[in-house]
Amino acid sequence: MTLGEIAEKLSLSVQTAQEKLDTEVTGGYASDLLSCVMAKARKGNIWVTLQSHLNIVAVASLKELAGIIVTEGMPLEADTLQKANEEGIPILTTPHTTFTIVSQLARLGIQGVEITNDK
Repeated sequence: MTLGEIAEKLSLSVQTAQEKLDTEVTGGYASDLLSCVMAKARKGNIWVTLQSHLNIVAVASLKELAGIIVTEGMPLEADTLQKANEEGIPILTTPHTTFTIVSQLARLGIQGVEITNDK
């Protein structure tokens, strides 16, 4: 499923990088801790968070994420929007909670990242 399809089905507002809405989403990850996202999210994932500061763009770019959904109507800082457009990182927003959006993504067939212990 593409970011554009997800945005349409979940009534998300596209804030940045609209030209990247044809990106295929490989799965999803939800966390507000940047260190967890850096450790566990995978390339092509959609990241669900209520964080809205500049560092979310850096993490999404580093991990090559498909995009970011910012929940609970959190306002985005101007520098976050500018950097996301420069980096080609789609940021989508919603007034809904992270829990609600993750459950809706799951209903659409977007699977979460399962971490296994290979010991």
